[in-house]
Amino acid sequence: MKKIIYISLALIFTMSCTKLDEKLYDKVASVEYGKTPEEIKTIVGNAYASLRGFNDGITISYPTGEYVFFLNEIASEEACIATKVGGGWYDGGVYLEAQKHTWTPANRMILASWRYCFEGVSKVNSVIFQVEESNLSEEQKKAINVELRGIRAYYYYQLLDMFGNVPIVTDYKNAELPANSSRKQVFEFVESELKDIVNELPSATIYARFTQNVANALLGRLYLNAEVFTGTPRWQDCINACKKVTNYILEPNYFTNFLIQNEVSKENIFMIPYDSKSGTTGNYLQSMCVQEYQKFAISRTGNYPGSPNGLLSQPGLYSSFDNNDVRKKSLLEGKQINLSTGKVILLDDGTELNYTEAIGDINAANANEGVRMYKYEVKDGEGWERDHDWVLIRYSEILLMQAECYIRLGNSELARPFVQQIRSRAGLSTPATLDLNFINNELKFEFVYEGHRRTDNIRFGDYFRPWWNKGVTSAYRGIFPIPQSVLEKNKNLIQNPGY
Repeated sequence: MKKIIYISLALIFTMSCTKLDEKLYDKVASVEYGKTPEEIKTIVGNAYASLRGFNDGITISYPTGEYVFFLNEIASEEACIATKVGGGWYDGGVYLEAQKHTWTPANRMILASWRYCFEGVSKVNSVIFQVEESNLSEEQKKAINVELRGIRAYYYYQLLDMFGNVPIVTDYKNAELPANSSRKQVFEFVESELKDIVNELPSATIYARFTQNVANALLGRLYLNAEVFTGTPRWQDCINACKKVTNYILEPNYFTNFLIQNEVSKENIFMIPYDSKSGTTGNYLQSMCVQEYQKFAISRTGNYPGSPNGLLSQPGLYSSFDNNDVRKKSLLEGKQINLSTGKVILLDDGTELNYTEAIGDINAANANEGVRMYKYEVKDGEGWERDHDWVLIRYSEILLMQAECYIRLGNSELARPFVQQIRSRAGLSTPATLDLNFINNELKFEFVYEGHRRTDNIRFGDYFRPWWNKGVTSAYRGIFPIPQSVLEKNKNLIQNPGY
């Protein structure tokens, strides 16, 4: 069998060491292979697996925490990572830069996010190449490739949102150093890819697969943010795409979506599956948020992984929730009780483990300061790596995208039925007046710690106004810079304006 090795797209874009011994198949053993669902899953499995990210010693590029999720969350009004008393979590100031919107192209979180996306694009392109070189029929190849193109479009949506002006590369064999495409061109690429494949994708609801519903949901996101991405609003197009998403419900219990066994949810549309027993890695965000002694509030024996006490909620997030809002339980505040003693847990210095909304000094925060993320189910006996599937798109987003677009089009009454469903589940009534300020807050409450908030902040304009430990943000910082090390490797790339 002929073995073909090409320069990886990821090598072009980063300083990483591409696995040049990666198996590339120019033949599939049988022309029959690829006809059954299980065989198709085998072929596309590597592309789907790329969504879990990687840690290759150059960057930690996990979408569930370090550093992709961290970057987007800290750049929003939602979260922060304060330097602790004694210097913990300073990490060269990368988190403080994100908090204050003073990042530079050398910030390693930015490189990690860039590499997450382009390593994913490279993986998809390599699998497409393998399929094209196989002996599968053209019909079989098409059925596989539409899913692969959908995954690639998802990566390019992330690049469009975070970096704007990025290269568009679809040919795995092309070793030329690519140049930037404009943000508008990247938008048009994502749109054309999704529109071209949507009707060829599986129409059925298939867990964690790129289906027609996922494509339409992603088109909805694309159109919702079209004015930011291109300067032209596409509100009605967003509504039209959302109306095509079917066969999902709002789970009666909001937290069903975030159980350890959250595959039972009929609301989650697109997820990244995890199973630590099968060796998946990177899904440890919930392990990182609480203080180490929180384990005694979860397990009578302390049978819970110690936590490095990282991600915190910015002051004001917790108190912005209505006390009757069930979604407020996504956040952990107050005194933590030792299950064995029934008393408040004490820290090494004798102070109580009492999570406070206030953070006195972002440069020297105490161990108990900051309300914590507590959205995914936590259980006695869990390990560092978690088994809940990471939620990327939920049906509630489909409802609220339509509500927002109707409000922006001047018809809040058409938005009301969508909002009422969301509010009712949260245990709240729907106010008489629905406006953009209301929908902005509702998005914050519904999707707290799901990685949406930076994008919402930009769309609503809040991103550029001062907030806690952040001054006015210049317009050019609505996208991140191209990482410095990437520019040094590829002289055809031009840095984003302002950097």
